[in-house]
Amino acid sequence: MTSPNSSSARHQSAVCIVGNGAIAKTTALGFAQAGHSVTVLVPPSASIPPAATSGEQPWDVRVYALNHTAHGLLSTLKVWGALDMDRVAAVDVMAVNGDGAKPGDLAFDAFGAHVGALAWIVEDRNLNQALDAALRFAANVTIVTGRAVRLASDLDGATVHLDDGSAIASALVVGADGGQSWVRGQCDIGVDYRAYHQRAVVANFACEKPHHGVAHQWFTGEEGIVALLPLPGKRVSLVWSAPDALADTIMNESMGELAVRLAVLAGDKLGELKPLQPEAVKDLPLALIRPHAIVAPRVALVGDAAHVVHPLAGHGMNLGFADVSALLKTIAAREPQRAIGDERVLARYARARKEDILLMQVATDGLARLFGTNLEPVRIARNLGLNLLDKLPLLKRRLMSHAMGK
Repeated sequence: MTSPNSSSARHQSAVCIVGNGAIAKTTALGFAQAGHSVTVLVPPSASIPPAATSGEQPWDVRVYALNHTAHGLLSTLKVWGALDMDRVAAVDVMAVNGDGAKPGDLAFDAFGAHVGALAWIVEDRNLNQALDAALRFAANVTIVTGRAVRLASDLDGATVHLDDGSAIASALVVGADGGQSWVRGQCDIGVDYRAYHQRAVVANFACEKPHHGVAHQWFTGEEGIVALLPLPGKRVSLVWSAPDALADTIMNESMGELAVRLAVLAGDKLGELKPLQPEAVKDLPLALIRPHAIVAPRVALVGDAAHVVHPLAGHGMNLGFADVSALLKTIAAREPQRAIGDERVLARYARARKEDILLMQVATDGLARLFGTNLEPVRIARNLGLNLLDKLPLLKRRLMSHAMGK
């Protein structure tokens, strides 16, 4: 891997990837390991960091519940084995709880799904450090630091022009640059956008009792959706999709007060909760973003550039990994005479992802609306629905299979 920054240079590669997150890095590794030359364009403040030093790091408040699709892709790329597995927790059970006087409940478990784990909780830092290490030793990967100003495409490929006068020419540009994607905007791809008027409040806690690999989720109605995900040892990670007003209150309180709020929901399941040291809490605005297309001439979108969904099911990152997997497979299966940026090839990628993306968008948005309604008849109906679903093993297995990416 090289990192040239010379002004007015023209970089040439088969693929140009715009972005610096885990999805962008995974895409780069996938194409490089498939034998394609890759240029990764990262913003000036986000070059690949040096290797991590030894010593205990604080627990990252941003975590992902990675499913079997993500696990399989990262394993194939030799990234999964590079993770610090002492900081990865398996999810053995998913316990979903309703609200009101007679809350419904629904549980999924790895034993019933005939798998070793339903998912794995991985910190953002842990994942990115493993990807960064792999990129340092990847052949055919060039990292370019700069700010893109224009994207132009023609019959031969696409060119990303930078503000210093340099350019990156490639047969295919992959937009992996997040929900506010610059690449998507350059392609004039419209989006349907709706703010949820919620923020995801994230923090980590030590728990008095073992969590036994159980991921808890509570649909609370007017207070939003609360998830406590297992971390290694007696630790849990909070993801609270809270209405804006409540999120403001939580962010102005101490983490001790937040722990008291969580104790009301968790009861005696986890015992006393204490903030992990050093204390850290963050909040992220939530929205639904549905681009009108995920491909354009010589361009493909992956990850949040292609879709942003509500985090209640924890599958935003998994959708991104599924995008990368589908794009790599589609490119690999193309006819020999077709370039990797060929219009028909990219159309196949779009078709391959359409159903999965739409299903996740509809499911997460529908659940967010359903459990955000405080009318008592709706509350009763949704709790009855949870209880009924828990007693339908065939449907439960199908839901688990889809959630796991199988």
